[in-house]
Amino acid sequence: MDGIIILDKPEDFTSFDMVAKMRRLLGTRKVGHAGTLDPMATGVLPIFVGRATKCCDILPNQNKRYTATFQLGYTTDTLDATGRVLTRTEVSATKEDVEKALESFRGEIMQLPPMYSAIQINGKRLYDLARQGIEIEREKRPVTIFKCELVSFDENTQTGTLCVACSKGTYIRTLCHDIGEKLGCGGCMEALMRTRVGRFELKDSISLKELEKIRGE
Repeated sequence: MDGIIILDKPEDFTSFDMVAKMRRLLGTRKVGHAGTLDPMATGVLPIFVGRATKCCDILPNQNKRYTATFQLGYTTDTLDATGRVLTRTEVSATKEDVEKALESFRGEIMQLPPMYSAIQINGKRLYDLARQGIEIEREKRPVTIFKCELVSFDENTQTGTLCVACSKGTYIRTLCHDIGEKLGCGGCMEALMRTRVGRFELKDSISLKELEKIRGE
């Protein structure tokens, strides 16, 4: 079997978990993925099978689109809701406040990669160091935010939803954190769905449950 399967990755699984499951479902070891998603994230995860695995290194260079939920007023060590809470701040931001803050995060910006990431420095992945309680100096990297739209914002709960189109290497949880910093209250990503990678969209994807049903499992 050769080809690409656009998987709608479920929550609480790593991208490597999905590769392992696909190997079992398809009965082949020749399976890879492109564009790693964090365990808490859902959405478009291209799975490459057979000879198509030769293309795995190409797709991560494509632009991506996300829908992200964030909450103002607290920060964590992972920059998302799975981490240890570091700060809590009283906040009463308005939708207009958030809209104004977003203006700073459109176009080409410099972004600091989070410690809980797969980036390697001196041969060690940052998340391995972070789990040991080690934080090292990182350099900011240029990324491009083509679109950063506030879809909704609830002033009572201080939660909102963003639609973000961006270049490779952009961390949406860093974006949520930085928006909170801009507002002076801290912010944290609560949920993330990737809706597009290159030309592959969520509407073209298939869920793991649907695949298992097709394969008779």
